[in-house]
Amino acid sequence: MAIPSLDLMDQEQKNTFLELVLWHYKVIDGFWFLHVSDAFGQPSAENVVEKVWEDASRLASREIVKRFGIKEKGLAGFARAIALFPMAALVGYDITPEYGGLTISVPHCSAQEARLKHGLGEFKCKDMHRRLFEAFAKEIDPSIKTQCFFAPPDEHPADMFCKWRFTV
Repeated sequence: MAIPSLDLMDQEQKNTFLELVLWHYKVIDGFWFLHVSDAFGQPSAENVVEKVWEDASRLASREIVKRFGIKEKGLAGFARAIALFPMAALVGYDITPEYGGLTISVPHCSAQEARLKHGLGEFKCKDMHRRLFEAFAKEIDPSIKTQCFFAPPDEHPADMFCKWRFTV
C-alpha cells in the first residue's frame, strides 16, 4: 500500500499520522463492539469480538514476521513480534522478559477505562485476549504456551487490568 503524502511529511508529521491511524483503529474497534452489543446483546458482542481478534491477530503476526524479517522462534521471536503489534501500542503492553518466560501486563486499558467512565462496567475480555495471544503466538512458534493470571471478568488490582505469561 502506497501513501504518497507520506513522502511529503517530515518525521514528526509521520509520527502524528501513525498516531492518528492507531487512534482510528481503536475508535473503530470500540464503536464496532458497542453497536454489536446494542444490536445483539453483550454476550454476542463478546463472542464475535473473540473470533475477530483471533483472526486479526493471526494475520497480524504473519504480516509482522514477513514485513520485519523475524526469523527467531520461541519467546525471542514472540517478544520482537508482539512489540510491533498495533494492539501493543494502543493498549500499552508492558512486555517484561522473566526467568523462563515473558509477561505482558496492562496497567491502563483505554477500552475498559472508557466503559467505566461511561458507567458501562467492564466487559469480559479474558477469552478474547486468550484467543488473540494464542493465535498470535502460534504463528511465531506453536510451542508457546499462554497463561492468564487475571483479566476481566476476573478481579484485578486497581492498577492493572490484566496480566499474562508466555512460556515455551
